[in-house]
Parts: sequence; structure tokens; C-alpha cells
Amino acid sequence: MLAAIDWSRPWYDAVRAAAGRVVPAMQPGVSVALALNRQAGALCNRRGQALTFVAQAALPAGLAYEEFIAATGCVPTRDNLHDFFNGLVWLSFPLIKRQLNALQAAQIAQAGVGKARGAARDGATIFDENAALLVLRDGPAGHALDAALRRHDWRDAFMVRRASFGPDAELWLFGHALMEKLVAPYKAITAHTRVLFAEDQFFTLEHAARQAWLDERVAGDLAANGICTSDFTPLPVLGVPHWWTGQDDDFYADVAVFRPPRKLFNQQIKEKSHAQ
Repeated sequence: MLAAIDWSRPWYDAVRAAAGRVVPAMQPGVSVALALNRQAGALCNRRGQALTFVAQAALPAGLAYEEFIAATGCVPTRDNLHDFFNGLVWLSFPLIKRQLNALQAAQIAQAGVGKARGAARDGATIFDENAALLVLRDGPAGHALDAALRRHDWRDAFMVRRASFGPDAELWLFGHALMEKLVAPYKAITAHTRVLFAEDQFFTLEHAARQAWLDERVAGDLAANGICTSDFTPLPVLGVPHWWTGQDDDFYADVAVFRPPRKLFNQQIKEKSHAQ
């Protein structure tokens, strides 16, 4: 299961340290849940209950997964890559995960479990599964990059402003489904991205300190403001400078991946259809 993961890839920076502690325990006969529990330490849910990774069968019938975690601290975990990455994210961003679970549980308590999640629960689920956190320097370069991404000017963001990535911009992956997809990367993989601005000091911190800052900052934002799907901007992950090979003009000109804003994209499709 783990042999296919290339831990040297930049998109695993956020969970590489946790993986370095968990993977050695993944011996024959050791479940993903057991390997994660050996590193869980003082992790807890919103009620302060110790976080424990348990077998999927422990989830009672009729009880929502998020509700079960919020009520018991138990995280149902299967022996697959999806749940393995979920556990690594718990170990790497425990404050964000706890706050997301609190938001999800609150929505379930208010609206029950139905086919439609509602904007807040849907936003929390998308965040949990497919989010990336883009930290930009709070200055002209960072704000210009944010503007380029939001208007889907991919060439400006990834080529003209290429040098901003590193000094003024860092992308941290959070979604465990997103990480799972990147085990076998393909060009169209796109993250739901939440943009944050940080002062100059952030970019001088060591990796672990930057991650702790990010965990605390985002969890605080979620507690104060909640979340909905409109909080995200799309970002094709393999378009991030230096994250993939062959990132030239033709690479970014692929509108099937690097789409223009929805209105313009729909117009282009309509014009192409009429031309045929």
C-alpha cells in the first residue's frame, strides 16, 4: 500500500514528518489505526476526549462519521491510503482537524443527516478532503499573486510571478483525498485553496514553526468565521512552480486544466460548439 508513495514530492511536505514516525510501525499485521495510535499522543476532539483511531466496524450503524468523532474521540479508520493520509493530517494539523470536526458535528446537530449537507457542512467536508492552504506574504507581491489566481490568470500567476513561490508564497496541502490522488499524479488534479496572508516573520521560521502557526491561525479563523464553499479558489496543483516537469507556455495553455473564469470558459465552449 505504501510502496507507491514518493515522499520526496513537494506536495507531501506537510505530512512528511508525521509519516516518518508512522510508516516504520506499518509492519505486517499492524493496522493503520494501530500505527497511528502509537503517535497520537495528546490529540483530542472538541470535548477534550483523547483521539483514538479505531476500526471502521466501530462506527455504529446510523451514526454519522463526523458525529461519532465529536461524541467519542474515536476516528474510524480503514487499512487504505485514504484513511492513512487522514490520520497523517490529524497528526500534522490537529487544531484544524478538531475545529473542522466541531463545525461538521454542529451542523449535523442542527440539521440532522440528510442528502443535502448545507453550505457550512459541505464547505467543511471539501476542506477536509481536498483543501490546500496558500500562505502569501502580506505585501505587493503576495497580493498580486492572489489577484492573478482569483482571476484565473494562470500564466501571470505561475510564469510571470514564478519567482514569488518560495520567497512570498507557500502551498501546504491539507486534504487527505487530495494527497491520495497525488500518489499517482495527473495534470488535472485541482485543490480547493484557502488563501492566507502572513507577515514577513512567517517566512523566516523553521518548517515545524510555520506549520504550527498555520494550524493555529486557520483553526482560529474557522472558529471565528466558520466556512462555506465560496471561501475557496481553485488551484491546479501540478501547476505550482517546480512541482512538475515541462511547465512551459504549452503546459499552462491547456484550458482543460487551467480554465479561465467560469463565465469565459462557458462562452468559449459555446463558441466552439457553434463553430462545429
